[in-house]
Amino acid sequence: MKNIGSIIKTLQNIMRKDPGVSGDAQRIEELGWLIFLKILDDKDQELELINENFKSSIPEKFQWRNWAADDEGMTGDALRDFIDKELFPALKNLDISNGNKRALIVREIFEGTNNYMKNGTVIRQVLNELNQIDFNNSEDRHIFGDIYETILRDLQSAGNYGEFYTPRAITEFMTEIVNPRLGERVLDPACGTGGFLTSAIENIRSQDVKGVEDLKTLEATIHGIEFKPLPFMLCVTNLILHDVEVPNVDYTDSLNREYTSIRGKDCVDVILANPPFGASVTDGVETNFPQNFRTTESADLFLMLMIRYLKDGGRAAIVLPDGSLTGDGVKQRIRQHFLENCNLHTIVRLPNSVFQPYASVATNLLFFTKGQPTKEIWYWEHKLPEGVKAYSKTKPIQKSEFGSLKAWWEKREEIEQAWKVPIGEIENNRWDLDIKNPHTPKAERTYTSMELLGMLQDSFRKSDELLEKLKKELGNG
Repeated sequence: MKNIGSIIKTLQNIMRKDPGVSGDAQRIEELGWLIFLKILDDKDQELELINENFKSSIPEKFQWRNWAADDEGMTGDALRDFIDKELFPALKNLDISNGNKRALIVREIFEGTNNYMKNGTVIRQVLNELNQIDFNNSEDRHIFGDIYETILRDLQSAGNYGEFYTPRAITEFMTEIVNPRLGERVLDPACGTGGFLTSAIENIRSQDVKGVEDLKTLEATIHGIEFKPLPFMLCVTNLILHDVEVPNVDYTDSLNREYTSIRGKDCVDVILANPPFGASVTDGVETNFPQNFRTTESADLFLMLMIRYLKDGGRAAIVLPDGSLTGDGVKQRIRQHFLENCNLHTIVRLPNSVFQPYASVATNLLFFTKGQPTKEIWYWEHKLPEGVKAYSKTKPIQKSEFGSLKAWWEKREEIEQAWKVPIGEIENNRWDLDIKNPHTPKAERTYTSMELLGMLQDSFRKSDELLEKLKKELGNG
């Protein structure tokens, strides 16, 4: 049995010989479109066997089997020219007039993708390596799923692409808690490479999918939106690997939609998301939102958008940075709107290093349902494992670390890691949600700006009282 991990390593080493490819991001993009076309063609061949009326969305000449599959086939300048002058132009201009969603996806992927490789002989070596993997062989596909995760993780250190990857331990934990079921509409409006979508698919498939009709329902109810070309391509490939024939992923900016145009028919049962944070939004998109809630901070606008997309009774689990839990002005108004329209029942506070190395900001997992205001919020502080100073690329967060939180979830009580805050206290504190663990010894505690301000005011008040007392005593003396 061939080692798929070593095939991917060999692929990356071969690509390093090509003068046109520089850096991990370009290598991943190049590998991405090649893997996409190979997987698509393997799947097409499987569908042709099952359904005699099935017709591939890719013209015959440009199907992988007809230009890439023969190890002794086209190579050198002829192969490079074929890719640059025929394959890419054809796929960028696929006929989509008949409404074929698969053709639209292929076209969208190639509109935003480049061929960086310049040496046709090296390209042929890459194709021959890839031809060793059969994506219709369930064992190959399963192993490749893990390899694919590794490729996605590599994005974390490839420039600014880390924002599109959420550690698998977190996506799986959040999905299991929210527990989407067959027939429920699931949305990730900033889906990156598809981690939450594939977690939702696996969660539903393991409990509810019994036959072909169930699979069709599942496919129709999982929806992602992503507007950057590389993660969009990787997300579509990820979903096809998870047996989704026509991935329901829109290549667009979620924020670039008029807020008030999102109505009942657009609303969903479940939202699972890690929206981009710390990034400024595209110029002008904030004008899609009501005047009172306009900001250029992406995480805050996404929070507004997700509240809008969720139907009454719908439930969500999202990742938000500390910066969205605190702050005055528009941030405060967004939090008030959130807590008055949703029951934010749980906040899991994560250590700073969960998203290392691309971001060292402190993040939180927020679990809420829409339709009832918040009455109280439970907080849980997730601690680093014994002996670990920080998470890293080689020591990421593990799903097993959520065991104690899962055990506590159903039978909540105040313990060293968990505390409860009534909504009155939050409202009196300007809807500030950045509440530190009260059980932490004071020497270890870090305080929020609001807490420091309160302590300072308290200190001034005590000083004034002492001064008055001293004046009186001196006056009486």
